[in-house]
Amino acid sequence: MAVDIDDLQALALSRPTDALRIAREVLASSPTDAEAAAAHQAVGVVHRDFGDIQEAVAELKSAYRYARRAADPDREADIQASLGVALVMAGQTDRGVAMLDAIVPARTGVQAGRILIRRAWVRGALLGRYDEALADAEQAVELLSDAGDLVWEARALTHRAMVLLAMGAIERADQDYARSEELFSKRGQVAEYADTRQARGAAAFARGDLPTALRYLDDAQRVVEEELGILEPDLYANKCLVLLAAGLTRDALTEIDSALDRIEQQRGSDARRAELLYCAALAANATGAMDVAESRGRAALKLFRRQQRPWWAARAELALLQSRYAAGDRTVRLLRTGERVSAELDRLDPDLATEAHLLTGRLAFARTDPVTAGQHLTIAAAARNRGLRARGAGWLAQATLHQGEGRSRAMLAACRQGLSLIEVYLRTLGATELRVLATAQGSELAAIALRYAVRRHNARQVLEWSERWRATVLAIPPVRPQEDDGLVADLAALRGLTHRLEANYDHGPGAGPLQRERRRLESSVRRRALLAPGTVGDRPDQFRTADLLDHLGARSLIELTEVDDQLYAIVVAGGRVHLDLVGPTALATHRLSHALFALRREASGRGTDQLDLDAIGARLETLLLGPAIRHLRDEPVVVVPTGRLHAVPWSLLPSLRDRPTSVAPSAAAWLRARKAVPPATDRVVLIGGPKLSTGHEEVRRLAELYPDADVLTDGAATADAVLKAIDGAALVHVAAHGTFRADSPLFSALQLDDGPLTVYDLERLRRAPHRVVLSSCSSAVGSPSGADELLGLVSALAALGSAGVVASVVPVNDPGTVPLMLDLHARLRSGDELAEALAGSRASAGGSRFARTAAQSFIALGA
Repeated sequence: MAVDIDDLQALALSRPTDALRIAREVLASSPTDAEAAAAHQAVGVVHRDFGDIQEAVAELKSAYRYARRAADPDREADIQASLGVALVMAGQTDRGVAMLDAIVPARTGVQAGRILIRRAWVRGALLGRYDEALADAEQAVELLSDAGDLVWEARALTHRAMVLLAMGAIERADQDYARSEELFSKRGQVAEYADTRQARGAAAFARGDLPTALRYLDDAQRVVEEELGILEPDLYANKCLVLLAAGLTRDALTEIDSALDRIEQQRGSDARRAELLYCAALAANATGAMDVAESRGRAALKLFRRQQRPWWAARAELALLQSRYAAGDRTVRLLRTGERVSAELDRLDPDLATEAHLLTGRLAFARTDPVTAGQHLTIAAAARNRGLRARGAGWLAQATLHQGEGRSRAMLAACRQGLSLIEVYLRTLGATELRVLATAQGSELAAIALRYAVRRHNARQVLEWSERWRATVLAIPPVRPQEDDGLVADLAALRGLTHRLEANYDHGPGAGPLQRERRRLESSVRRRALLAPGTVGDRPDQFRTADLLDHLGARSLIELTEVDDQLYAIVVAGGRVHLDLVGPTALATHRLSHALFALRREASGRGTDQLDLDAIGARLETLLLGPAIRHLRDEPVVVVPTGRLHAVPWSLLPSLRDRPTSVAPSAAAWLRARKAVPPATDRVVLIGGPKLSTGHEEVRRLAELYPDADVLTDGAATADAVLKAIDGAALVHVAAHGTFRADSPLFSALQLDDGPLTVYDLERLRRAPHRVVLSSCSSAVGSPSGADELLGLVSALAALGSAGVVASVVPVNDPGTVPLMLDLHARLRSGDELAEALAGSRASAGGSRFARTAAQSFIALGA
């Protein structure tokens, strides 16, 4: 069959599966030598980029033999160029580079431009020889621009952009990418369009625009997986790095493991497999799988060295060093390796060299070698005003350097500067999950300053540094999702599907496909949310102890903070600030788990003997507050726990049992809640969900207290109706079961008549209700994430602007809760604040097992 050689070559990088089929048909139909050369080359290119690298080499060698028989020197040279790239990708670096070097001088014009593109890619993407790669790419652009072949012109621009991006010229790179993307789209080069799209994602990431990077990478992944059904290793490698930067470590590990499995099954390029192994080592390290990180890092390093790729080898060796340092290695051997790798990266990758010098400096300090430490940390600190990638490491190096020199004021200034930089970055993110996870980037800076303040036993300074990086996300104005019909549709579909699955008739063998569809919808909702852009706004007011003292009035405040696995309590009372060491955090968290188990057991009614909750509470108080209770006066209390201790039933503690106790994620958050302006309306909304053992008795009796309330019950409590009713309300009471999703906290939900109302739904509110009472679920539970943040229902309401929430830390008994809620609202109507009303209702609760347990399971959050 006749074949257009150029069309077949273009198809190999547009729709590889179609190209493979057509090429096989050509080879099966007695082709001419020229046609056979073209067909074998197309097969070779498809396997080189998307399949078995050894088969690619064999096919390209066959193509070369046929081209020589056809006496077509231009085709011979083009095939040699494709073969040279394949040899490098197969690990035969010297041979492949020599082949490319040999054919470049003999070519001119468009032919030379096409070959220069291949050599630019090898020199840049595989070998990290950027100056040489840029020279080749510039020459290729000059030769191919306006030559009439839009596909090759686009390829030249793409390769120049690749090198420019690696050299830090981000805007110039993106301009080239944008133009090549346009040309590939115009000519229908689908695979190359997707490749350029993901490269633009890498550029957006380098610029610090994480939502845009994720959007580009998602677009590219949709094309290669859904339209083409191929493996694109570059895409997975770039996406892994972006997900790791976003703190989405498990997502990164899942994606890269999938790519590794596929490339090994396909016997793909050794060069690409080495890159995926490197990314997999980074992902395993980030998730704490140190053994896996070590083995993958070693395998990647071995391949890079065998392939003579020094830039990649240095990156892989740095990753190994970081894994070993994280695992506790402080040996002199690791220090010497760090010095060597730092020197190599100074030459090969200045931005990554910053991380290497930081690590080496810290190793030197650990080895009590201040001279070596100072040398490396000084180099790393010089990057603090450079590119976005190096700034965080630069400021950490500066703080570490000043810490080692004993220059405390300079050290604290560096910590402030570094944290301010991360604050700016947080504002570029729209998704709550990304913001929360990004706070982890400031953990080490905050810890340096906090550790210093604790050593000085300066209570005010400990409080201020504890506040500096606590509940940071709540201080940033929330980003409501953009008008996204797809997100609304996915949420509605997910709600309906979940409702159906939770009905009795869909728990049989046929539920498998529905479960898979639910996972797909959850993935789609989460992906859409992650793409939300950030907003620029005024920085929140910085926390000041004097401001807190002014607003506490007759209250005391206890703030818990953790330093080097030890729990400290800061007490602000009577105009003074006190600091006490409580003890190991691990003991406190263990005792909390025991107390929560006891409450759950009592609420369920299991066991014939009642547990001694008073004794359990006393033991919990010793490990949570220790000697700090001596500073408390007989007055209301505000408690600010750490993220891991957020779900404490504070009324179990003897010192807090009879006093109004408010819980807040930070003192600054409590101050903001105190200053929050109530809505102009005093609208009350009462919501009754399905399957409560007491039916709708609770809502019906509350409606008697609030005769003008909006009441949604008896099938009317649907997600759309509830969201519309609670938007901007003064007070909302929800009597509905809830679920906390530890695996994905933003899918924690309230169960309504048409299915779950998730955190993603709540984030669509224009204004959160001012005060909320959640009466029938363990809705106060959240997932500790980032530096010291929480993800869950209550934290979402606080982030959206709710000033106060009453919620439970364990599942509660419905009949035991109804009297408590009625009394609580009676007190709220008489003018009590949330904490005061809850304390009064707790004191008035009946003596029955269920009534007492319910009363002790609720906490008042906010003001």
